[in-house]
This record gives sequence, C-alpha cells and structure tokens, in this order.
Amino acid sequence: MTKNNIKPSTQRGVSVFKTISKHRLFIPIAFLMFLLLLNIFIKPGFLRISLGRDSSGNPVLIGNLVNILNNATELVILAIGMTLVTASSKGQDISVGSTIAIVGGVIMRVLCGNETQPTELKAPIILAFLLGCLAGMVCGAFNGILVAKFKIQPMVATLILFTAGRSIGSMAMGGLKPKAVSSFGYYGNFIPGFPIPTPILITILVVAITYIALKKTNLGLYTRAVGINDRSSRLNGLNPAKIKFMAYVIMGFCVGIAGFVQSSRVQTVNPYTIVPGIEMDVILAVALGGNSLGGGTVNMAGSIIGAYTLQTLTSMLTTLNVNTNAVPVFKAVIIILLVAIQTPAVKNFFSNKAKVSKIISNQGKESA
Repeated sequence: MTKNNIKPSTQRGVSVFKTISKHRLFIPIAFLMFLLLLNIFIKPGFLRISLGRDSSGNPVLIGNLVNILNNATELVILAIGMTLVTASSKGQDISVGSTIAIVGGVIMRVLCGNETQPTELKAPIILAFLLGCLAGMVCGAFNGILVAKFKIQPMVATLILFTAGRSIGSMAMGGLKPKAVSSFGYYGNFIPGFPIPTPILITILVVAITYIALKKTNLGLYTRAVGINDRSSRLNGLNPAKIKFMAYVIMGFCVGIAGFVQSSRVQTVNPYTIVPGIEMDVILAVALGGNSLGGGTVNMAGSIIGAYTLQTLTSMLTTLNVNTNAVPVFKAVIIILLVAIQTPAVKNFFSNKAKVSKIISNQGKESA
C-alpha cells in the first residue's frame, strides 16, 4: 500500500473518531468503559459471572457485574423521572430520598398493619405496590403544584418534603419498624428458582416502558420545548404548567417503584436511614448523561448510563477498601472532573487548541 493510500485512510479514521466523539453519549459510555477496564485491572475476573446458590439452595447468578446491575436499580429508575423533571422545570427534585421513606412507610403499613413482625401479609403485595406508587405520585403532584402553579423554584419547592418526608414516613408506620414476611423479599432479591435478581427484571421493564413512551408519544418533545422556553411553547399551543406538573407526577411514580424495590430488599424500612444521599446521586447521574441541569434536554439513555457509571464507581471504591465515609469525597472529585469535561467552556478550549494546531501544521507544510 502506497503512502497516498495510507493518508486518506488515516484521515478517514480520524474523521470517524471525531464524529463519534461528538455524540452526546460518547463521554458517558467512554467513562463507563474506563471504569470497567480499571476494575478488571484492579481485580482480574471482575466481570466474571457464575451460577451459585443462595442460602436456601436455589440457583442464582453471582458476580460483580450482576451486583452492579442489581444495586443500580433504584438509581436508574429515579434518573428516568429526574431527567423529565430537570428538562421541563429547569431544576431538580431533591426530595426523592425522603419520598422513598414515605412510600416505604405506606407499603409496610399496608403489608404489616399494626404488627411489628406479622406471620402473614395483611394485604396483597400488588395492593401495597399500587398504594405505594399512589403515595409517591401524590408527593410528586404536591411538588408539581408548587413549581408549575405557584412558580416556586424546584429546589425550594422540593425542600419541603426533603425536610419533612422522613418524619412523615415514620408516622405512616405508626412509629413502628415492622418487618414483613420473607415472601415480600422476592421483589428486591430473587424469585425462588429464577437465577436473575428481580430488581434487574424490574429495571428492564421500566426502561422498556420509558423507551416506548418516548418513541410513541410527544413526551420528550414537549418537556424539551417547555424547558427551553416556556413562553414560546405556550405560543405554540402547549401548556407549560401542565407539562411540568405531569413531569413531577411521573417522578413520583418512579419514586414509588424505587421505594417498593428498596423496601423489599430487607422487608423493612427505617425512614431515617433509607437510601441516604440518593438525591445527589440521581442528579449526578442525569448530569453525567449529558443532560443540561438548566433544562431543555432529554438524554434518557445518557441518564441511565450515568446511573450505572455511578454504581460502577461505588463498586470500584468498595473493591479498593475505601472507607465508607470517604467514598462521597472520591465520587465528588471524579464526578466534578467528568462534568467539567462536558461543559461548553472546556469543549471550546480544546476545539480552539485543535484549530490552532491545524493552522500551524498547514503553515509548516506551505513553508516547506
């Protein structure tokens, strides 16, 4: 092959890489792949999946990758709702952790009644799930009214439930800490005889429904339009207040599903310690996915990848035996760097550098 043939081929490869690197999912996927490779380097066989047995002797899939997919369930589901909230209202819902405490309290009260250790469920699990989702949607509607109707800033509006939600969750359980029977744990762990963790199946179902909703409806288009400019969207026949309200109700529904899974993992709920700090993780997942925290973008796939990236990072820090109290510090530093890379200022800086280098290179060729 001659040099003339090699040069166009090289230029074509560079052009393809530039095109790929400009894709909005490039940085989230690249960082996730980097973390996975780093985990493999630290612990060979990190991605190995094998068939083991649980305490009851049932066959189950075990491995770090299974744990990441399993433990990221709540984060993925919440990131879906947070993406819509952020896109439409130009702000974030910081009450999701406290609302999960409310949802968990409602579910445990329905399943356990006034008993702390009932020998049987007091109501069907499907009823507890529906009432839990309803509780989450009511909380979402409350936040939505404050934001859409009264035009209160999202972070200020959701600060109310952020502050009071965990106490409300405790009141919903009558101040008790009941523990449901083991059959309730199937939804947060394994269904006997089925090797895949149930939360993974729930995640797949929720993601599939979200994909269909965004493809078959104008949900994504409307939330983007309202987030970009609610005044112009109103002139085009949309109702910004209604769309923002709907986004918060969907967020509440996602919280209901996440709260159900979280409650099922240990068959009990401690409102004051359940999912601590998950609000920030959800917001970071949305930011990592390439979504603007100032609204107007709906990169749902990016948010989902961002959630798995955060869980992979947490798993890596656990593998390195990092102190639990120090984990948020490491996560914060890495996330700040990653988010900074995606900012327009940094992108423009490297773009200008590349242009200058190209000009200097061309001038050198001309002088030669």
